Amino acid sequence: MVGGLLPAGTTLPPLPHLLVVLFAAGGVAAALHSRRPRVTGSRVLALVPWMALGSAAHVLYVIDALPPVLAPIAGSPTVYLTVGSLAGGATGLSTEGARWSAVAFALTLPVAGAAWVGLTRLRPEAAVTGGVGALAVFGHALDGVSTAVGTVQLGFGERTPLSRVLLELGGIPPVPVLGEGWLFLLVKLAVATAVVWLFAAYVRETPGEGFLLLGFVAAMGLGPAVHNLVLFSVAA
Repeated sequence: MVGGLLPAGTTLPPLPHLLVVLFAAGGVAAALHSRRPRVTGSRVLALVPWMALGSAAHVLYVIDALPPVLAPIAGSPTVYLTVGSLAGGATGLSTEGARWSAVAFALTLPVAGAAWVGLTRLRPEAAVTGGVGALAVFGHALDGVSTAVGTVQLGFGERTPLSRVLLELGGIPPVPVLGEGWLFLLVKLAVATAVVWLFAAYVRETPGEGFLLLGFVAAMGLGPAVHNLVLFSVAA
């Protein structure tokens, strides 16, 4: 404890950094107070990517992996003001994108859950992959949903050639929210569940290597998915 009141590790950044963070937080607070944006459940859910960003930034601060110019604003409790200012500014300027980030995340939960339950019932041996397998399915489901939402609802393009082909195929009947992008999501789910099933034997026989490689598969879906959600919240 610091002074018997604050948690150990609590620090304040150097005065120049502190002034910048306080000025930014004050400016955002004043702007939000002036505009008084309506607070809804979807907008609060849209802050989830920012919460994750704040946590990741503080971890990098703790392990001394941030550039010196950024490290002071990622310490505790300054990181709360830093990320809060960024999130508040983005929310005040980009409400449509933040709303669709929340929609994509909420829609992914039942889709990924159904895919995981279906996989483990059809192929019970896949259950040996446990939480890592479930994370792989969820990550690729979130990537599929968010990519479809970004393309159909927000007009973002897709940089990966094969994904772009799937998203631009003609003659596909649209569905609510995802439009024609449901086909891309279906392909992502099919590939992810197939990979998890194939990794089941590897995980059972060589758990260390199997879980590590399956974690890499999960990151290949979750990484782009989080990128999409943050991009929507900031730039849409």
